[in-house]
Amino acid sequence: MTLSQALQQSAHLLNISGIEDSYVEAKILLGHITKLSPAQIYTQLEQTLTVEQERKLQRVIERRLWREPAAYIVNRKEFYGMDFYVDSRVLIPRPETELLVEAALEFAKGNSTWLLSQPRPVLIADVGTGCGAIAISIALNLPQSRVYATDISSSALEVAKLNCEYHKVTEQVTLIQGNLLEPVTESVDIIIANLPYIKSSELLELAPEIAEYEPRIALDGGRSGLELIRQLLEQTGGKINPRGCLLLEIGQTQGKEVVSLICRYFKKAECEFILDLNGIKRIVKVTF
Repeated sequence: MTLSQALQQSAHLLNISGIEDSYVEAKILLGHITKLSPAQIYTQLEQTLTVEQERKLQRVIERRLWREPAAYIVNRKEFYGMDFYVDSRVLIPRPETELLVEAALEFAKGNSTWLLSQPRPVLIADVGTGCGAIAISIALNLPQSRVYATDISSSALEVAKLNCEYHKVTEQVTLIQGNLLEPVTESVDIIIANLPYIKSSELLELAPEIAEYEPRIALDGGRSGLELIRQLLEQTGGKINPRGCLLLEIGQTQGKEVVSLICRYFKKAECEFILDLNGIKRIVKVTF
């Protein structure tokens, strides 16, 4: 079987099973078992797979047909232009979450006259860090920062540690286990949080790739979907520096309710929404 045949057959199997972007996913899985980049696959379409590669491809396609996410199969997900190791211990980073990174960098660099000119690093807390994608992306793009990356899950922090070591930011990113901001011992300039915001009652309605494979602790926002966001707001007052910024990722129908919560805790804070590519209010930016 050639690469071309393997790609077409794999994409067909995925497509008839209702998996979107079947050709893209087939290419990812084929690249995983052949150790070839997408560009290499295209330039070597007539190359023949070995018997062992055919067996491996069959196994990974079967796993995908069982709706296991491709990112868990290949243990890799791109985020903010970089590769991160992922497995079932952590939520798979989403493209829309890159908005949190962009907003944090924009805030830091836009306030360079007072924030970046201080005789200390810009202090940032990434709450619920998961695989560490947000914390590491910010650290690499803002060398003058120090990032506290917290997570209640020790297994998630094991994955984040692998990624910190791979991207060589272990001295810049401090991983801490604990509930939200509780383990952060000093006030910070920027708080970033992509917390679970799905209602408990809606979890079973999610795609099987999410409901059956991704960690529930990273999805379940409680009865209202906002329980962890509410807890974070309760903790923020004592952990944010004057003129600091809080950035929250939210669900598409939660904007009004989240802003109401923020106003309850911080009457003088200013709120604005950042829209994703679909025009959905995805990020709430709170400045103090």
